[in-house]
Amino acid sequence: MAAAPPPQQHGHPHTSGGLGYFHLRLVGPAPALLLLRSDRLYSLSPSRRRGHRLRLLLDRPRRPHARGFLLSTSGCALWLTHRFYGDGAPSVSGRPLRARTPAELAVGDEVSVLWRGARYGLVVERFVLCGGGGCGAAEGAGSFGEGLVVRAESLRKRLRAISESEDPLSFLRDSSCLGNGGADAGVKEMRQDGAGDLCPGNSAHPASDQNLPKDDCNLGEGKLEYRPDVAKGVGADTELCQGSKGCGDDNEDQTGCSIGNGKQHHNEGCYSDGSTFFLNRLVGIGSLSDTLAEPHTGVTLPQLLHPIESLVRVFAATFTSDISWFLDYCKIPRYLPVTVACHNKERCWSASSENRMEAPFESHPNLLLVYPRFPEEIAFGKDRKKQGVACHHPKLIVLQREDSMRVVVTSANLVPRQWHLITNTVWWQDFPRRTSLDYAALFSAAEKQKSDFAAQLALFVASMVHEVPSQAYWINEIAKYDFEGAGGYLIASIPGIHARPPPYLESNYFLSEKHVLHTQSAHRIFVGSVQTSVVGISHRFNMPSDAGSQLRALSAFLGKCRENMHGTTEVILKRSTNIPADANAVSVLVADLDKFSEEGSVQLGFLPREVAKWVAPLSDSGFFNFSGFIYPREALEAAFGVTNTKVQLLLYVSKGPEFSRISELMCDQHFPPLCSLIASLKQCLGLWRLEEVLSNIKWPETLETDFIYSASSIGTSINPQFIASFASAAGKRPDQDFDSQESDPEWGCWTAKHELKKPSLSLLFPTIDRVKMGVCGIQLCRNLLSLPEKTWQRLRSTGIFHDAIPQPYARIGHPMHVKVAQRRFESRPGGHSFGWTYCGSHNFSPAAWGQLLSPPSKANPTEARAAPSGPRLHICNYELGIILISPPPGGKSKHASESGHRIDGISLPFVVPPPRYKGSDRPATRLAMREAVAEACVLQSNDVVDLTDDTDEDVPDEDDEQEVELSDCSQQEKEEEKIYAETLWGQVDSSQSQGKD
Repeated sequence: MAAAPPPQQHGHPHTSGGLGYFHLRLVGPAPALLLLRSDRLYSLSPSRRRGHRLRLLLDRPRRPHARGFLLSTSGCALWLTHRFYGDGAPSVSGRPLRARTPAELAVGDEVSVLWRGARYGLVVERFVLCGGGGCGAAEGAGSFGEGLVVRAESLRKRLRAISESEDPLSFLRDSSCLGNGGADAGVKEMRQDGAGDLCPGNSAHPASDQNLPKDDCNLGEGKLEYRPDVAKGVGADTELCQGSKGCGDDNEDQTGCSIGNGKQHHNEGCYSDGSTFFLNRLVGIGSLSDTLAEPHTGVTLPQLLHPIESLVRVFAATFTSDISWFLDYCKIPRYLPVTVACHNKERCWSASSENRMEAPFESHPNLLLVYPRFPEEIAFGKDRKKQGVACHHPKLIVLQREDSMRVVVTSANLVPRQWHLITNTVWWQDFPRRTSLDYAALFSAAEKQKSDFAAQLALFVASMVHEVPSQAYWINEIAKYDFEGAGGYLIASIPGIHARPPPYLESNYFLSEKHVLHTQSAHRIFVGSVQTSVVGISHRFNMPSDAGSQLRALSAFLGKCRENMHGTTEVILKRSTNIPADANAVSVLVADLDKFSEEGSVQLGFLPREVAKWVAPLSDSGFFNFSGFIYPREALEAAFGVTNTKVQLLLYVSKGPEFSRISELMCDQHFPPLCSLIASLKQCLGLWRLEEVLSNIKWPETLETDFIYSASSIGTSINPQFIASFASAAGKRPDQDFDSQESDPEWGCWTAKHELKKPSLSLLFPTIDRVKMGVCGIQLCRNLLSLPEKTWQRLRSTGIFHDAIPQPYARIGHPMHVKVAQRRFESRPGGHSFGWTYCGSHNFSPAAWGQLLSPPSKANPTEARAAPSGPRLHICNYELGIILISPPPGGKSKHASESGHRIDGISLPFVVPPPRYKGSDRPATRLAMREAVAEACVLQSNDVVDLTDDTDEDVPDEDDEQEVELSDCSQQEKEEEKIYAETLWGQVDSSQSQGKD
């Protein structure tokens, strides 16, 4: 856009009553855009090591004979003085300039100088006036430039005041969000209509900066420089408005500001019935002038927590976090118990439970950080156990009050810029307190209740805190509230290699506190199953002198056992209370079940210590019954030493005789075992959970109008197979399938063949041109967007990529961090619409949703016996989302509240239908953004940005999973399990020998 040139005032500087900015484009080795205030003195010095550097001078240069340019501004006039002589003298638009003689520059003038063999220079691109006065008008009232640069200048001064304060926190607490006095007061009083940008009513007097240090005014450090495609970025855990629609100078009606927390107008609450999701409120959007652009301006984090005084405790799960900001911004009382589960690339892989928790703030003694564990089975094999790709990536907030519990599922991490500068989705619903605790709701599969929301919430929270006993009480708290009116279904992903939950198997024996084993009760209520193992087999059958007779007895028992349809046989679990090494020890016995006696049985081994420590107390209390099943061939081969892999044990759990009185009998000591049980129960996760929720409805394929997925990160290993797996789990079916027979396992399913013929969905991801034009620039998006170039090259010919255009209009230019999917149907053009919508933390990647692993090949018998039959799902990340369902007209649904859902009532945060990529379009891949940054030569701290790194965050990319062979995951017994079993065996043998004596 062209700007009108300032009037030529040769002979003397022109003075204007308004504040303005000159836009200068550096050419040569560092073609960056720089801004100069119209009331400052600058020098421009070429540097071989750092390229051009522009420094603001508040006095005469310390080195008056230094070679370089001196730029002086006054009103709308820009003057250039240089000290070059001879062949190195600069020229303006081809005209040589005399040394030490001021020359006025106009818009369009190009200054050029040859220095040490390199051509340097600058072009005066435009002049923007942000105050009264009549010169140098900007090119339109809606231009971003006027308000953004003023806001950046005011923010710079405010940040300096904060840093120079003796007590920055008190400074923030006592001051208003918008700054105090001086130029800031003038800036915040006026807003330009419609654009959401601020302009000062009066000129910002230079005297306000008279005492500022020179170094703090260096434009090369990103203090004043602004351009949508070269704006400076910051790390994930720091907040800087960086020249966007900033928070430092917004009016007092604006909420969500991160600088200070005075008059923020967060004292109002917010309500949602759970039937839709909302967007977070962005800084610079939501004032009175923006009402038409965005009627629903979104929600802020303090609004979600309001009223803070009534909170009993808080639980949060996040990927990146700025805990200090969260505590200060939301005014969290120091006495309030707060648990935050977050990601740490070292702690989450640690085997030590003590290393996975931290209490970092003495000022908040009830705050605990938890780092949920990543299982070793998802790592890259034996030699790279600590280098597996995994992320603790959910965004969950649970707010407990005496009368209600609020569950918030969002796509925003606990960092300020994701709540203030970046569009994110926010779903929440309040659930009332029950008159009495309902533990049955935590196991809704047994009760087949309308909603399994409580069970899914308990499962996900338990998976994060079950190794932190002090936090196990959260499971008890969830049982106090009624979740049957939930507006949607929770969709969770938990790291691991998962098999589908097996159906309930009839069992004859269960674990008891007493030595006498009881037969099966007539009406046992199945709760779930747990996948575990038997430890100590190799020690038992290789070390004792009577190993031969024990092996023969074991072979005889297993040879006569009856295998069920799943190839397993029942074993007997016995409490071994006479072993001093572990009061919770549970022995695994093999015997003739028709005429069982302890003397006529063979002890196979023990339950692992980590399993026995919660199985034993829950069984002893009578709350639950436990039965065990093994694969006989696995047990025989392990006993004979043919293989050293674990012997799997399927633990079936049912309600015990005291379950009906669990509310009366439950004590604090039972919370950790109950939490571990819930975390261990097999559940449908990731893709399988998606299928479980959506498979209850027959979706009419011919009425589909849209199937879209917008994500800020797209996985490395995305291919037609994964896309087909996701589409199939989401209910996608081929209209007619002539390529397969009904006997084919894939018959009727959407497969990679269908995907290659006709892509199932549209994948939304912003183009590189859209990112360049964003108000926050490329640097912020480099830490936000993730699409590997090889994924784009692999899928570009499929035509599934579409541009992600923010909606409503006021959000255009702001980055999106949303993860939203929707499949929409329409009964007829303009008729009734229905379908489902997902929002949450899942990016579009196998790491988040899970990668299907085929059953082991029969050509490798050892591998086939080491893994359960059937497909497995490999999930790397902790993730959480919500699915909102609007069923077809007349369609039956088990979810009562779905009848009131209207898919038309859900406003998506992007334009639909999304425009398909044109031939010249290219997504904002990492490579594309690096090239764009290199082209703009963004300067950061006077240094060129290191373009070799994808991100400056000290955390792994959210979904940077690699394609690895997963069948080599170790199934061998761990060393600590061997030591535990050997200790138990030693004490068992000792007690037996003493008994014989």
